Amino acid sequence: MTALLAPLRRAAAPVLFLLPMLLVFGLFSWWPIVRSVVMSLQQTNLVTAPEFVGLDNFRAVLQDPLLATAVQNTVWFALLALVIGYPVPLVLAVIMSDVRRARGLYTLLAYLPVVIPPAVAVLLWRIFYDAEPTGLFNTVLGWVGLGPVPWLEDRSWAMPSLVLEATWAAAGGTVIIYLAALVSVPPELYDAAEVDGAGVLRKIWHVTLPHLRGVMLITLILQIIGTAQVFLEPYLFTDGGPDNATLTVLLLVYNYAFQNTTGGDYGKATALSLMLAAFLACLSLVYFRVTRRWAS
Repeated sequence: MTALLAPLRRAAAPVLFLLPMLLVFGLFSWWPIVRSVVMSLQQTNLVTAPEFVGLDNFRAVLQDPLLATAVQNTVWFALLALVIGYPVPLVLAVIMSDVRRARGLYTLLAYLPVVIPPAVAVLLWRIFYDAEPTGLFNTVLGWVGLGPVPWLEDRSWAMPSLVLEATWAAAGGTVIIYLAALVSVPPELYDAAEVDGAGVLRKIWHVTLPHLRGVMLITLILQIIGTAQVFLEPYLFTDGGPDNATLTVLLLVYNYAFQNTTGGDYGKATALSLMLAAFLACLSLVYFRVTRRWAS
């Protein structure tokens, strides 16, 4: 009997060691998801007794005219962030990888915005974005005969202004990732390319970028997911204005939950959150299936 129980004991030992981690993970990760699904089917403000309404919250969200505005603004923010923010960390990493002196200092300066608390960074940039001619950015533009620019007060300028600050705040972490990936590029490949007469741009195109392809695909999907969940910048900079020009999906979720005159509609807020999560999950699945061959 002891011989028969020995394999069971050996198999049970790893499960017992994993059990505390699984309980903590389930409590703090999966239980909130299950609770959100239940809440999305209820009309509740977390004060009065919840009322089961089925899919009415989802219908109400889909019929809200602000949803289309929020989705358009979120997509616009994501596209601007890809055009402006995606190449910046890669360019900085490639330049810094060729620096022979004070590379540590440049790396520290690139990562410094990540260390600054996001709320502090936004409040600091609000001072920079002062629309008066005496504002910091407008003063700099005035030196070359431009401006003043209504950075946050104009519909055309508000979203690019948010993207510019978000790029500055988040680029440092991606720069570190690219610098770590560049270490794995064999130096002899650059030497061979130089022998073949390749210039700097050709070496980057034919040597550097192919070795960074897998990392670039990962950072791309992470940026798409991150920009689709943008909240801090539109909330602290403009509160969705001017005239809902910077209202994003997560900001709309916040408005459902905390700015409702009846005390908050958490059912609609969680319904929209689940819709966003489902969309991002499907997008990630399609993305990884499409790019699986490219990363190989």
